[in-house]
Formats: sequence, C-alpha cells, structure tokens
Amino acid sequence: MRKKQYMQKKWLPKGFLFDFDGVVVHSFKSHGNAWSSAFKELFNKEIAPFPKSHAGKSPMLISEYYCSVIGKEKRAEDLYLLKDIHLDKHFTKPDLLPGVREFTSFLSEENIPYGIASNATRQFLKNSIKHLDLNFETYFGVQDYDKPKPAPEAYIKLANHLGFKTEDFKFIWVFEDSLTGTKAAKAAGMVPIGITTQYSEEELKEAGSIFVFPTLLEAYEYLTKI
Repeated sequence: MRKKQYMQKKWLPKGFLFDFDGVVVHSFKSHGNAWSSAFKELFNKEIAPFPKSHAGKSPMLISEYYCSVIGKEKRAEDLYLLKDIHLDKHFTKPDLLPGVREFTSFLSEENIPYGIASNATRQFLKNSIKHLDLNFETYFGVQDYDKPKPAPEAYIKLANHLGFKTEDFKFIWVFEDSLTGTKAAKAAGMVPIGITTQYSEEELKEAGSIFVFPTLLEAYEYLTKI
C-alpha cells in the first residue's frame, strides 16, 4: 500500500549512483593517515596539508601533488603504490554519514538499481563496506577506469553495469560532494545532486548540481515526503 501511495504522488529517478568519500562516508582520516604514513616511510618527512582543490581527484594526481611539494615528482608512482598498501594494511574505518542506511533500504524496497563509483581504490571500498556493514553490492574503484573523474567513464560504466542504456542517463541521479565528481556526472548526461560536505551549495550548483542537500538523509526525506 505504501509503495502505491508513494508512486502516485512522487516521481522517482530510474537509478541512483553514489560517490563514496564525502557522500557515503567521511574518510579524511582514513586516507590522511595512509598518505601521511606512506610519505613518512618513503621520504622521512611530514606530509603537506591536503589541498581542497584536489578533493575527489584520483589518488595518482594527489600523489603527484604531495611529491611536487618537496620536488620529488618522479617518485609519485612510488608514493601512490605505497599509500595503497598502507590504506589496506593499516585500515582506518571511515565515519558513516547520515541517511545512508535509510536511503539504501528505501531503494532496495522500491527495486531501484544503485551503486558506487569512486576515485578511491576498490580495496578501500570493499573494506569500508564490509566493516560498516553497508548494503552496496555494486561498486567501482579507480582501478576500474581508464580515465577517472572528472571524466564521465566511472558513472557511465556503473550505469551500464546496472543495466541502463544511454537514453536512461537523464533519469539517473548522481550524488557527489566534489566539483570533480559533479563535472563527471554532468558530462555523463546524468543528474548531479550535490552533498555539502566539502563545497557550498553555490559552488556545487555552479559546477552543475541540480539539487543540493547537506547529507543523504535530507535527500532521502525529500524523496519520501508525501
């Protein structure tokens, strides 16, 4: 009965795609600890502060930035690989953001396809989903793409895997907290939805977000309001 009433009063997108860091979890400490310990092991130096401009970018680009600060650009791949090892070996469970369980339960109940496409590593996604006991069966990490975000490949690949065709993309919502990911969703021809864990509503809308919410909880409440 609830589903029938809901569908009479509210139009629903055909699918929902999620970024991970900043949308599903707050993982700054997880990645920060791994970058810091890997940088210390490799260079015996303290790492520079993380620049907001690199939020949502691929780990390799972040590694190139950290190495450039100390003039070690040629060691970027070494740092990237070592950070991945530290991230897995010294795994720090990220903090779950509000509304994730409510949202995924709702989508499962409504039989709406959903999944994660992140610029984080697939192993980190797997570890986080397992330790937080999250209901995400489909997820892609940075190793799954030839061109990470802001290229649209991540979201196109996920949507295709979920069974969507190109003509369906305009009916798919994509939740993103970064300008990098928002641009990727827009380039894929999907509907970017901003989450303000990193950027303001104005910044996210300027990048292409159609709607903006503080967290997934407010987005869930908006979709289920009668």
